[in-house]
Amino acid sequence: MRSVEAQLLHRPPGLTAGEIVRRLAAMQAQDVPSALLAFRARSATLTPADVEAAWQSRELVRTWGPRGTLHFVHADDLPWIHALTGRPTGTLRRLAEEGVTGDDLLPLITGALAGQGPLTKADLEERLKGRARGQGVVHLVALAAHHGLAVLGPLRAGKPTYVHAADWLGAPVVPEPDRERALKELATRYRRAHHPATPGDLAAWSGLPLGEARTAWRLSPAPPPPLEDAPLVRLAPAFDEYLLGWRDRDPILDPEHARKVFPGGGVLRPVVLVDGVIRGVWGRKGAEVSVQAFGELPALDDELADIRRFLGRP
Repeated sequence: MRSVEAQLLHRPPGLTAGEIVRRLAAMQAQDVPSALLAFRARSATLTPADVEAAWQSRELVRTWGPRGTLHFVHADDLPWIHALTGRPTGTLRRLAEEGVTGDDLLPLITGALAGQGPLTKADLEERLKGRARGQGVVHLVALAAHHGLAVLGPLRAGKPTYVHAADWLGAPVVPEPDRERALKELATRYRRAHHPATPGDLAAWSGLPLGEARTAWRLSPAPPPPLEDAPLVRLAPAFDEYLLGWRDRDPILDPEHARKVFPGGGVLRPVVLVDGVIRGVWGRKGAEVSVQAFGELPALDDELADIRRFLGRP
């Protein structure tokens, strides 16, 4: 069984938003509202304002991380994560598919970002003067990010913003030059937060080739075994690390219910965890939560009350 303690779902007291992200190695942040609820699932005291403060202070950075997917990363960890995820090959292919071509793409996007502060996609479309639109703009920013020259800023009216790394962080992101050191750090962090796991799980989570994942595994120390998990009920958000951090979900999700959690089209529904196993899905409208159980569930009153607390709703 996967350890909910390793994933901090037992909510150890006193952890800051930055400490939670560092303990997880990186936190899935494709969808910011879901990412905020992932902090709630791991802390009984953090508020969205606490997470926002860590983001605004640049302690947390939202950027393309493992698998080329958006994650929250601790600023101190950017060099070794960037060393292992800064490959632009897929981004260049996507740009070509969007019709964004030319030999000047990197200076084009960095010139549009430099000195401007966080800009929305619409802002950038205007500054790019027709060279890229829609997802083409996003892939241009991703190209700059792969070179350590861009990250995402905080949301503006619910929309993503993009910013030159030197403007936001004080300098471009420089990758760790010692690849073995980066691989060791990756596997050390991953193994601490994902128990039990295998090199294949690390490869699936990180996007590294299996051979490099095995090398990283050999370089890293085995973490101490987590304590025996206490009984636990937790409402975990969509895209939570507990669902996406391993190659195989069968240990925590009965294949009979898989389509209820992953209905297709890139949708991943929030889940009800009971002692580390998915026993239902849930959704919310405002602070009103609806639950679809896969069978009998224990009482969810405490979790529902805590979600209302986190969202600032009575």
